[in-house]
Amino acid sequence: MDILIKSFNRPFYLDRCITSIYQNVSGDLKIKILDDGTPKVYLDKIRKKHPEVEILLSNQYEKKVIAIKENIESGKLINGFEIPTKFWYEAVKNSSDYLIITEDDVWFTEKIDVNTLQNQAKKFDIHLLKLGWLGNETERKDLILNSITDDVESAQPKDLLLMNKKLMSAFFRNQFLFFTILYRLKIVDNFTPLKYWSLNSILMGLYKKEYWLNIWENIDEKVDEKQQLINASVFYRRNKNNPNFISRLKSEAMKTTFQSSATSSYHEYGFNFDVNQFNYLINEAWLKDEFNEMENFPKDFSLDYFKGFVSEKINISEFEKWVNKFRKQYEALGCNTH
Repeated sequence: MDILIKSFNRPFYLDRCITSIYQNVSGDLKIKILDDGTPKVYLDKIRKKHPEVEILLSNQYEKKVIAIKENIESGKLINGFEIPTKFWYEAVKNSSDYLIITEDDVWFTEKIDVNTLQNQAKKFDIHLLKLGWLGNETERKDLILNSITDDVESAQPKDLLLMNKKLMSAFFRNQFLFFTILYRLKIVDNFTPLKYWSLNSILMGLYKKEYWLNIWENIDEKVDEKQQLINASVFYRRNKNNPNFISRLKSEAMKTTFQSSATSSYHEYGFNFDVNQFNYLINEAWLKDEFNEMENFPKDFSLDYFKGFVSEKINISEFEKWVNKFRKQYEALGCNTH
């Protein structure tokens, strides 16, 4: 099974992710890094530490490396909304029939065996097996959960409006005021679109390749989560009688961070904190072997540990405010951020 890791300029997290795979993931597997701009000096260290890992570079790699350099030297913003979807799509097309796809700031916290999970996915016709869900149990009331094996349960969504592609597009994008009309009729509310995330997993999914490729069709090099959910809904509609189509581990096996971001594009909260400068300082400490990528594992790095590397150049008070805002943003959605 291929484990694909989408990566951008946080080698200290990427190193943790890879190391966690070797600690907790067994079976026949191949690790592939899909990198979109991590400077070569950092990737060279990853290659040296993990020579069996394959690193693939996006078509935008050189452009992104320059953008990172310009950001550090002049503060010029990095466009974090420009993502290499075609590169990811081709990598998945060329991967194993079942695959795990994740990101550099995610790590495995529990033992799993990919051979066993793949056999179960084939046997029970699972298209998406969720390996983690950010500690968010709020969706449980919207799922029909049934045990499949000792470790896996089906997670069949209920009460989803499932329509053809044109109507699902109108629903998510409120074309022709379709969502507004449904809202006024009290058929939906503002939380209804969130329920469709039961059909998708950006960070922590073991996928049947066919399903992932379908979800990411027509995503043109930009962040478009609505299109992902439209695609997922239409595909799931054709398979809704399969109770195991979406399943999950009974216990989460992956975690992610709520203390860092690849760029400032998604988390501009107005504080005097530059996430790009923060990442640069940690990257450099990691490069010099001063930063331990497994500190506080399996939990995230401790905040005090981060502070020890950035306190001379980062306003710690503003950093703490930024982290608190970041956490609350996800806690409001039901996530456990600790």
